[in-house]
Parts: sequence; structure tokens; C-alpha cells
Amino acid sequence: MVDFIRQMLEGLGAEATVVIMSMLPVVELRGAIPVGMALGLTTFHSTILSFVGSMIPVPLILFGIRPIFDLLRKTRLFRGLVDRLIKKSLNKGARIQKAGILALFIFVAIPLPGTGVWSGSLIASLLDMRFKYAFPVILVGNLIAGLIIMSLSSGAFAILAS
Repeated sequence: MVDFIRQMLEGLGAEATVVIMSMLPVVELRGAIPVGMALGLTTFHSTILSFVGSMIPVPLILFGIRPIFDLLRKTRLFRGLVDRLIKKSLNKGARIQKAGILALFIFVAIPLPGTGVWSGSLIASLLDMRFKYAFPVILVGNLIAGLIIMSLSSGAFAILAS
């Protein structure tokens, strides 16, 4: 799988690779910033590209995930998968719903596995948060996560270089 991804991204430049990787769930900017640095980009350049790329799916998820889920739930093949994904997201979302926008911000800003813009956008959509509230909170949370990862990555690369 890793070789397949490497072959797919090999023809692209470092910038395009970072933007595309940051758009992927799980990877997001948390994985794309160190990859950009490993590809020779500066820490700042890698962070900016990763931030921009990771924000591209947010409006698509906030506006489009419910109709897609509704369509997929009509098929036997995807019904169980969608139901599990919704249940898992709503379990995380229950805590966010109680605490509101601040909890969504913290959920997106803390760079831990299972958190980030994809999960945060999905939860916001499933909890019927309005776009005008959810998007800016996800944007600022993602910015904070990017700054944390940038700091950690630049320190790790400095240690490895010495």
C-alpha cells in the first residue's frame, strides 16, 4: 500500500504531495507537515500548504456528508459501515454537544489520533451545527494543531540533524 501511494505521488512536486496528503483523513496536516519537511520544504512552507490542504474537505463534509450517508444507507453493502461511523462519531459528539463550540475547537486543535478536521467536521455535521459557527472553529482549531505539529516537527528534525 505504501509503495502504491509513493508511486502515485512520485510524479507530483513536493508542494502538491503535501497538499494532497493533508486532504486525506487520518493523515491531515499532522502527517503532511513532517512529510513536507522530509521532502525538503521549509517548516513554515510545509505548514502553510498542509493547513490549506487540510481545510479543503471541511466545507464538503459539513454540507455533503449527510446526503452521501443517506444514499449509502440505502444499500446493503454500506449500511452497516455508515451506521457504525455515525454511532462512533455521535459518541464522540455527545461530549462536544454538551460543551458546545469550545469542545469542537479543542477536539480539532489537539493533535491526537481520531481527532482533527475530518472527525470534527463529521461531528459538527451530524450534530447539525451551523456552518457559520462550525467552520471558523474548525479553521482556528486546525491552525492551532498545525502550529503544535510544526513546533514538534521542527524540534524533531533539529534533533535528528545534530
